[in-house]
Formats: sequence, structure tokens, C-alpha cells
Amino acid sequence: MPKGKHSRLQLKLCNSINEVAESSKIAYAFRGLSCSFGTRSIVPDVSVFTWSKIPFDRDGEPIHDFLLCPDWVIEILSPQQSSNRVTGNILYCLENGCKLGWLIDPDDRSILMFFADQSPKLLQGDESLLTLAEIPLNLTINQVFSWLKMQA
Repeated sequence: MPKGKHSRLQLKLCNSINEVAESSKIAYAFRGLSCSFGTRSIVPDVSVFTWSKIPFDRDGEPIHDFLLCPDWVIEILSPQQSSNRVTGNILYCLENGCKLGWLIDPDDRSILMFFADQSPKLLQGDESLLTLAEIPLNLTINQVFSWLKMQA
């Protein structure tokens, strides 16, 4: 189960992505959404789908079962969570059509970015994060981790 820092980052990431992508129908970030594709089901911390891939019912509401891979998957390490297992989930997504993956480590204030067509990249400090090209979101590592500070 998500802990405090994990939960805070998860919510802030979803809100930030949806703030710039939802009203223009570019993409949407879901928290803890079960996605079934290939031979497995996964529940990433944040699953981002480009708008055209979101399965809607005839009333324009998202369907219950997402039988497809997210375009961008974000995982946040929690204490005692296996980084290899979480990395394995990101790699599985990339093997099945995902374009981008982030592995966020709150303890060392770093984000490991995974791409479908290149080597992973470890970012820290004031380095800028890459998002899906369609999403006009500009964030640095420090900005993401500043969301954890709730009191002066």
C-alpha cells in the first residue's frame, strides 16, 4: 500500500499532467488503474494515455476494463519495495507499446527515465524531465520533489 510520500507524489503528478492535458483532450493520467495487456495485468502508480487511446463507452465515460498498455507509465518506489520488480513492470510496458516510463525514488531524489528506443537516463537536481511530446508539461527533478514539502 502506498505510504505518505508515495501518495503525495502520485496525486501531484496526476493533477499536474491532467491540468495541462485533459481540457485540450491531449491525454489523461489515471491513478492506480489496472491495465491488462500481453499476458499480464499491472497496476502502475500513474498510467497516462493519449486521448485517442482512452476507451470510452457510448456515454463518453471511460470503460471499466483497460485492455491496453499506457503510453507513459510512472512508478514511485515505496520503502521496502523491490526496485527490480518495479523496473520489470516498466520494461514490460515498454515491450508492449509504452513510449515512456519513469521510476521515481523519493529516498535519493532521482528519477530514472526509460524509453522504448534508447538506454535509460538517470536524472537528479535541476535536470528537466521528458514527457510525452504531446503533453506541454515542463518539470525538473527538484520541482517534483518540492511537492513533498508541505510545511515550512
